[in-house]
Amino acid sequence: MGQCVTKCKNPTSSLGSKSGDKESGSKSHHKKSGSTGGGGGHKEEPSSLCSKVTSELSNGTKALEVTVETPVIAAMIGEPCMDECLHQDGLSMLHIEELFCCYKDEQEDAILEEGMERFCNDLCVDPAEFRVLVLAWKFQAATMCKFTRKEFVEGCKAIQADSLEGICSRFSFMLLEAQGEENFKDLYRFTFQFGLDAEEGQRSLQREIAIALWRLVFTQDTPAILEHWLDFLAENPSSIRGISRDTWNMFLNFTQAIGPDLSNYSEDEAWPSLFDTFVEWELERRKSEEEQALTAKEEKGRCTETECSPTTDRLETEGSRGSQTWGGH
Repeated sequence: MGQCVTKCKNPTSSLGSKSGDKESGSKSHHKKSGSTGGGGGHKEEPSSLCSKVTSELSNGTKALEVTVETPVIAAMIGEPCMDECLHQDGLSMLHIEELFCCYKDEQEDAILEEGMERFCNDLCVDPAEFRVLVLAWKFQAATMCKFTRKEFVEGCKAIQADSLEGICSRFSFMLLEAQGEENFKDLYRFTFQFGLDAEEGQRSLQREIAIALWRLVFTQDTPAILEHWLDFLAENPSSIRGISRDTWNMFLNFTQAIGPDLSNYSEDEAWPSLFDTFVEWELERRKSEEEQALTAKEEKGRCTETECSPTTDRLETEGSRGSQTWGGH
């Protein structure tokens, strides 16, 4: 997959201790003993990490306290240690940063369209599939085809993954999580914002993009009315220029509150006017289909009768001839 990907999968940096570890042995400075008559000062090696050691002379008298200099623990003096590179969940922050750098743009501190394509390719997913939308939701990405450094790092922490393999292994859990009612509602509303062009200051989705995103976000649980709604949008381009946030949000409520036959829909309720137009269009379409089906059935019946009449007449004629033959015999 290329040198960059190889580096991501097998980061060269490790979380081992820094080179140049301090020697375990420590120097001891002893004061001269002031005792008389007998043995000189007795030197003892410290057996534990302590600041002072009291030694005992052979004659039973205690020598002066011996001061021992012990190694200072790195954490006590604020020196960095390897645990500082780990998130509280055990993730390697260094690996996450390295993974981001594999795909980031050379000029901008973000993963852009080209890097996103390579990233999805290395994850073995299609950039246009539902799993990528869910990943963008977990990363709280503000724009399509772009992950900022903060979004990427915080997103990896949110899904608890610090490698390509880790991200791949989390997809099944993320898809299951997205099926929850509240989680899906959050994903659904995120999708609208995700589809806007923030740089151009868009406040409504283009019709074509809205159709694609509706079909995408309902991948796991498709409402019965969805395809008819999308057909309505596609067949009425002149009257529908864009989809507002209110229309987008209310359509989820529409799929949950209104039955497939639309019988409980009321124009008196606070639905967007576009829904009124859709329901009228859909009911007319269904009526037209029923009429066409009835006409086709009637035509088929007439054709059947026409085809059967000669056969009946022929059988009656042949039967009559048979009777005459038997009678004549």
